[in-house]
Amino acid sequence: MNIPNWKDVTIVPEFSDQGVECYQIQGGNFLNDYYIVSEAESRKLMNHPEVVGYEVYKSLVPATSQMMYYLKEKNKITTANILSILRGALNFPIEESCYQEHIRIHDMSFMSCERVFAEPNKEVAGLTVKYCKLTSVPDSTLMIGDIIASGDTFVYCLKDVIEAYRRDNAQLRNIVFFTIGGTRGIEILEKLTAEIREFWPDFEGFIVVYYEGVFTCYEEGDKGVSGINRAWIDFIWRNGLVAPEFRRQTLSMRDPLFEKCTIYDGGARRYEIKEHIDEVLEFWEGILERKDEIDFMELLEEKLGHPLNISYEEWVKDCHYQDIPEEQTKWLYGQEMGFIASVKNCTLEEIANTRIREFSEALEKYNI
Repeated sequence: MNIPNWKDVTIVPEFSDQGVECYQIQGGNFLNDYYIVSEAESRKLMNHPEVVGYEVYKSLVPATSQMMYYLKEKNKITTANILSILRGALNFPIEESCYQEHIRIHDMSFMSCERVFAEPNKEVAGLTVKYCKLTSVPDSTLMIGDIIASGDTFVYCLKDVIEAYRRDNAQLRNIVFFTIGGTRGIEILEKLTAEIREFWPDFEGFIVVYYEGVFTCYEEGDKGVSGINRAWIDFIWRNGLVAPEFRRQTLSMRDPLFEKCTIYDGGARRYEIKEHIDEVLEFWEGILERKDEIDFMELLEEKLGHPLNISYEEWVKDCHYQDIPEEQTKWLYGQEMGFIASVKNCTLEEIANTRIREFSEALEKYNI
């Protein structure tokens, strides 16, 4: 991770309305505005890979709509142009939320980006746009929803869109981006804003809305304590920012913290449910195979993102909760210490067998 002053960043409560908690990320001297939203349905989505199909989309509607209302009230959105980067964007209810909050959509644009493989080893050689239907709307807000891990596809598509605007002698006012993603997104968007302002000095920047937290990815060469995780694909809490409500819900249960990834493959969860089921079961079966090789306490420490014996003061700093009310942080810290104590007598075999049974029973109707 390469974000200047990250240790000084805190999450600051912005609003609490209609069951949605919103925090602004402050202290990083950012060019853009970054928010975290937390809501019951999106928490359920992130903690339960059993949520699949249309429910994936539906889970994001309340938080997205409430954030749209907030941005409209702040006059951050005027004329909207929605960009759908297929197929990840189809999980995000941008159009529906605009409709609910009476935000005019001027037009919608579509792009499809795919990997290019090189012979003879079939290695990834780059990206290419397979389908593109763009409409340049001058002085508009470009609205995008996507899951962003490495960010390669997002950057490739967005640069293509910006070049199209420039060819049409049109300029964007700002870009609103709803995402399930990580710190890599902040690095990318800060760089993009600096580049865009070289030719559009008045560009207001990105308004980025993260659901439930700003996570991190395992990086190259790091397969995690389990030896299973994939670089630039699997999200984890470590070194990220987790909404207090999401932390509370996750640690109120035993098993969600130990899942392979916070979201898994969003496209598969929505449209290729059998593939999603296979991925989740493959992970837990892999845990079973490695149960005697994995240090459970080390795995727990990796998933929480800090030492198990961390003090309250250091925990607050590590979680970036300095601006969260003390009565809330002390309760959350106590809950985490209680969680650690409660799972010390558990085994990975027990957790894996439970998850395989629960997941199989919940989604057996999809299992072909």
